[in-house]
Amino acid sequence: MKHSVSRNLINQGSTEKEMNLSLWPSVYFSSVVLCVKTRFKKKGINFQKVTANYILITTLFNSLISQTIFGQTQDADYKIEFVKSEFIFQNPPFKACHASTIAELSNKRLMTAWFGGSYEGAPDVGIWTSVYDDNEWSKPVELVSSSLNDSVKLPCWNPVLFKTAKGKLCLFYKQGKNPREWWGVVITSANDGKSWSAPVLLPKGFLGPIKNKPVQLPSGEILCPSSTESIGSDQWKAHMEITDETLSKWQTVAVDTSNVFGVIQPAILVHPNGKLQLLCRSRENCVVQSWSTDKGQHWSNLSKTEVPNPNSGIDAVTLSNGLHILVNNPLLKGQDWFNGRNVLNVMVSKDGIHWREVYVLEKEKEGEFSYPAIIQSSDGEVHITYTMNRTNIKHVVLNIDLKK
Repeated sequence: MKHSVSRNLINQGSTEKEMNLSLWPSVYFSSVVLCVKTRFKKKGINFQKVTANYILITTLFNSLISQTIFGQTQDADYKIEFVKSEFIFQNPPFKACHASTIAELSNKRLMTAWFGGSYEGAPDVGIWTSVYDDNEWSKPVELVSSSLNDSVKLPCWNPVLFKTAKGKLCLFYKQGKNPREWWGVVITSANDGKSWSAPVLLPKGFLGPIKNKPVQLPSGEILCPSSTESIGSDQWKAHMEITDETLSKWQTVAVDTSNVFGVIQPAILVHPNGKLQLLCRSRENCVVQSWSTDKGQHWSNLSKTEVPNPNSGIDAVTLSNGLHILVNNPLLKGQDWFNGRNVLNVMVSKDGIHWREVYVLEKEKEGEFSYPAIIQSSDGEVHITYTMNRTNIKHVVLNIDLKK
């Protein structure tokens, strides 16, 4: 049925220069070597004779600083097991896709969704889905069309799948000209997506989860991490939207109204004793955080974390073993919006404060590997989906645990 409608990288408070030095010492080392080579060349000195072991030294230095090769980082504390990696589809009926989401269905099945069309923001962009069953992904189906009526089309954005404690499958999405003027919509299913309700507009002023999945508390309350991008003033603000199983009662909770940091697209981590942590995409060259000790009713002022971020989407999850997992582009922003999205890593933390890179999902000189989504399925496996150069969605499965 189709519907219309690294590990301890930055100390808090570091300057950008300090952040860069702490993030990429190997890069700075190579830069220094390059400068020395240039000076020597100008003076007619043979650099290779002066430093015959230059390549060996560089290699050893890089190895000591970052023991990361493609795949698992060598780590004394965490056990990372690769299970599988695959593309969701082949030969899709759309030119571009982005912003995937993933949820577990019954009987170990999975569902993914993303927006797809001619290009991001094009009038033909709808919400597409695929179901993982019997070790393969189904052919993509356009579940939500961009058509509002016979003559009006507006693009769809950022689907978010979420299954409630009572088994209701929800697909939240946004529709509108752009992220500053869009509105929130939801469709629901009582049978794992075999059939869906008609689209329901969220109450005025509510957008639902903006990119990352909600978290449902033991009380039944559903916390939807959300944010807004203003028209004209270019302000980014994160906030929390709280609802219930019926999705009929909605409440907004502000997150730091000081506007010191421009943040969007929060992800929620769950700590012992009901403590919650928000991790947000920011313009600050790092992930920014906020904390709550009263089940999301109040949030602390925003502060920088030690994790670099080039103004790109993230996602995070707390595993059943208590570990916190973050998927992130661990670089700094550049002149173009896509700069820094060519590397995508998995990071682990025991406390949400100190993070280690433990797995490299993608690492290329160029490309866009971005907007990850992450869940833990009932069998303990960690499922990650993300954008592959706007032409496909990749699915990676890992097992992550503490070493015994």
